[in-house]
Amino acid sequence: MDTHILNLLVISLLLLVVTLGSGWISRLPLSYALIYLGVGLLLSPYGLNLIQLRPDAEFLERLTEFVVLVSLFSCGLKMNRPLRWGAWNSTVRLIGLLMPISIIAIAAVGHWGLGLGWGEGILLGAILAPTDPVLASEVQLTHPEDLDELRFGLTSEGGLNDALAFPFVYFGLHALEDSNWENWLKQWVAVDLIWAIAAGLVMGIVVARGIVWIDKRLQTFRPADVLMEDFVALGIILATYALTELVHGYGFVAVFVAGIVAQRSYRNPEKHLSQLEFTERIEKLLEVGTILLLGSLLRVEPMLRFAIPSVLVAGTLIVLIRPLGTWISTIGANYHPARRWLFGWFGIRGVGSLYYLSYALGAGLEGQTGELIAWVTYTTVAISVIIHGISSTPLMNWYERHVSHLRA
Repeated sequence: MDTHILNLLVISLLLLVVTLGSGWISRLPLSYALIYLGVGLLLSPYGLNLIQLRPDAEFLERLTEFVVLVSLFSCGLKMNRPLRWGAWNSTVRLIGLLMPISIIAIAAVGHWGLGLGWGEGILLGAILAPTDPVLASEVQLTHPEDLDELRFGLTSEGGLNDALAFPFVYFGLHALEDSNWENWLKQWVAVDLIWAIAAGLVMGIVVARGIVWIDKRLQTFRPADVLMEDFVALGIILATYALTELVHGYGFVAVFVAGIVAQRSYRNPEKHLSQLEFTERIEKLLEVGTILLLGSLLRVEPMLRFAIPSVLVAGTLIVLIRPLGTWISTIGANYHPARRWLFGWFGIRGVGSLYYLSYALGAGLEGQTGELIAWVTYTTVAISVIIHGISSTPLMNWYERHVSHLRA
């Protein structure tokens, strides 16, 4: 029998089970990503052998790139606070302090524990430092009126660190090409750090406002078809990303900013709520395909071969680096201790890390080092999906009962 038909049947059954059974699944210590990963393993050569794909780095890069773009825009649409420094205190701490701490700490583990050079270690840190806005829906803002500090911080962090890890990815790639940092460090600071971030911020504002302005003007003459109107969101995402990349800015930064701008630019609140629902549906569908693919890609032999470095990195990151780094980053903040620890625990790794890995593999990461970093990343993402998938529901239920109503 044609395996393609069997694949379609299995995927249809999976979608029906997670949709019709969502009321029961939401009460279990399981995330949807964990279910998708398990089904991916079931369909792999170690199970039913229905998925026999071995996609190249470019395919994975393009797939994960689009998933992250949709998720970043969705995160931007959820941002419900005024653009004042104090209102984004948790975001500033998680991005400005925790992310550099995480990158440096992972690089140190890679250097002293795995024998990587510092440039390779920083590349590994940049790949694994971003938390995932795709797989963390259970701990993120659920609607624009949700003012909870934990959910806001985790949502905004997932939106920004998936974008702001790029300078450090470039740092690692430059170091792979030339171990003498003095030859390229100034250019990295000027172009990859300052210009690319600034261009991303500006283009996110300009492109989104321009498209929203055009949308409003056209609607006064002839309203768009209701069924097609939400596709404006996809237009904003793709146009913002493409135009920003053309001027050598960070498209991920621009798309997150574009989501914020779009959310604030429409006077009708139903407009951005409709766009949010539309992008979240696309995001959920893409999540199914991406995590199924990850599950089917996992292989016993290389995972066992790199088991010690993988467990060392994943265990240190999840149990030590993220929690301790969060505690340091939130010193002086008026947060309940449980919030601080949950900020530290919910550092979910996922599609963003897969994207940066695929990008690095296509940009010169290869050989034994490339294989090591690849399997450390795959294993870390799989461990994160399992551990955080099991713990997110009971921990968030406990948080909602005992902590969320407290102001501090």
